[in-house]
Amino acid sequence: MSTLIFATNNQHKVDEIRTVIGSTFNIITLAEANINIDIPEPHDTIEENAEEKSSFIFKLTNKDCFGEDTGLEVEALNGEPGVKSARYAGDGRSSLDNIKKLLQNLQEIDNRKAHFKTIISLVLDGKSYSFEGICKGTITKELKGVDGFGYDPIFVPEGSTKTFAEMTMEEKNIYSHRRKATDKLINFLSNKQS
Repeated sequence: MSTLIFATNNQHKVDEIRTVIGSTFNIITLAEANINIDIPEPHDTIEENAEEKSSFIFKLTNKDCFGEDTGLEVEALNGEPGVKSARYAGDGRSSLDNIKKLLQNLQEIDNRKAHFKTIISLVLDGKSYSFEGICKGTITKELKGVDGFGYDPIFVPEGSTKTFAEMTMEEKNIYSHRRKATDKLINFLSNKQS
């Protein structure tokens, strides 16, 4: 079984990806690999930040690994918060602060279309690969649900009437951007092994 280091300290993301991957591959976290660092996200795009994480950990460990970056892009806000999704309300702010700022910015706007975009950047045998997952949906006017994380309480994926925060992990994985990118990763790795 292949072992991959997942270049994140976000346990929510680890849990989501592990439920998709199951026992197909062995995913170990930074903490499980005894790596206690926060990887910088200095770039202007989700793609570059995902690549920063995987290349940083590969240079540190020389082991197969992947990084992931996700952003919520709102049509009426010209793609905001996008690459700054986790820091939309400022550094050190909470998900709730980010949600409040987003809802405030959309207060007088009827167009609520948005999408989540996930990029997984894999370094395998020293070579880089990239996988994208997109989930289209809309932004609600108020928070609904208590599960999930980030913007999940205000995002309803296309084809559903529930926010991500109202769904179980299994339900969320039917629509999830992270699931779509992870499926592409699994498919790629499975083909490499066969």
